[in-house]
Amino acid sequence: MDQPSSATEEDDAPVSLREAFWTWCRVALLSFGGPAGQIAVMHRIIVDEKKWIGEERFLHALNYCMLLPGPEAQQLATYIGWLMHRTIGGLIAGILFVLPGFVAILVLSIIYACFQETSFVQALFFGLKPAVMAIVVEAVLRIGKRVLKNRVMIALAAVSFIAIFFLEVPFPALIAAAAAIGFIGGRVAPERFAVMKGHGSAKAAPTAVQPILRDEHLTVVHPSWRRGLKISALCLTLWFGPLALMAWLFGPASTLTQEGVFFSKAAVVTFGGAYSVLAYIAQQAVEKYGWLQPGEMLDGLGMAETTPGPLIMVVQFVGFMGAYRNPGTLDPLAAGILGSLLTTWVTFVPCFYWIFLGAPYIEKLRGNRQLSAALSAITSVVVGVVLNLAVWFSLHTLFANVTTKHYYGVRVLAPELSTISLAATAIAVVACVMTFYLKRGMVLTLATCCVLGMLLFYVRF
Repeated sequence: MDQPSSATEEDDAPVSLREAFWTWCRVALLSFGGPAGQIAVMHRIIVDEKKWIGEERFLHALNYCMLLPGPEAQQLATYIGWLMHRTIGGLIAGILFVLPGFVAILVLSIIYACFQETSFVQALFFGLKPAVMAIVVEAVLRIGKRVLKNRVMIALAAVSFIAIFFLEVPFPALIAAAAAIGFIGGRVAPERFAVMKGHGSAKAAPTAVQPILRDEHLTVVHPSWRRGLKISALCLTLWFGPLALMAWLFGPASTLTQEGVFFSKAAVVTFGGAYSVLAYIAQQAVEKYGWLQPGEMLDGLGMAETTPGPLIMVVQFVGFMGAYRNPGTLDPLAAGILGSLLTTWVTFVPCFYWIFLGAPYIEKLRGNRQLSAALSAITSVVVGVVLNLAVWFSLHTLFANVTTKHYYGVRVLAPELSTISLAATAIAVVACVMTFYLKRGMVLTLATCCVLGMLLFYVRF
């Protein structure tokens, strides 16, 4: 896809492709804890330990990835891999970053679907839901602290919450409106909109030692229309080809085709991290398509939180369960696996497309005030969207019955107070104490709540 220059021939490269392969395997297996933790791991290994690239190059790539829809940590790995070894390097880094989590969630999804009615699986996920609820609340605070620096940003977050929670404004419309407001605001009042300064987790102290890969070792590809058309033709064929195949084999109304189309749309609006789009996915998957029950989205989120790789891998669970329950002419398990593969494919092929197409333009994007302002506005809106997610999840976790009512076009979720689960509430309190007061790690919090949930489940039932 990209032609190598003489300075980047494999024989002359200070870092071999084999060494890069095993290093990216290590990065992938340690990539827990959401994008902040994943980027921190990547920074420690690639910049501090291996010293392959310098601090400036790392942050330069990260700032570009933050402007893109999709999981920024996976895209950052893809970009650095491309920078070092061209297309093959980007493919290796990007695929390996996803692969461990994909395998783990596929296995967990099969166990969940086949043994969901058993008491052990029910007990395991009984404590997981309230713990994940606390983690989503923590995400609201973390993202909010990062971007809500003034009244304009706070107002955007508040309006977005009202729009999506009460007025049911579609998530893509909110993102489009935020981008337009931020782009215009960056011109009119840049001091109020350009508040994004980079990813805090990656800002370690600059490396004192010169990086191994200097400018002459890194990929230099000059952007051109011919190159752009070539990449677009290939990536768009890989992206939409499977959708056409599903429609031809099973029909446009089949669940597999619907999943491919739906998650293709979600892939292009996932600005601000996975939490930003989870409410949109959860509400569509539960209320419109009927692929999941309300509480099951939390089960999938718990799987994604406790396995390596991007948090957006939760869509794999949604794709599996939707196809498993609506298999058409296929065996349910085969349909579930196919749905899992298709959902993952249409989620991550666009990520490679953005990187391979846009990487040569990075220098032009760096420091662009209007783009920074647009990203700030989008992230502020995401705070309101994630707050909507936290409230929606909390109601369906703590109460057995939640009724949706509409008054003059305004949606109201009304929980039946008598159906509150005291056990789930107690676990949620424990999760909040461990997360906010004791500052325990996510994995320890989830494990503790799972054990506590199993104990309370068997006592209760």
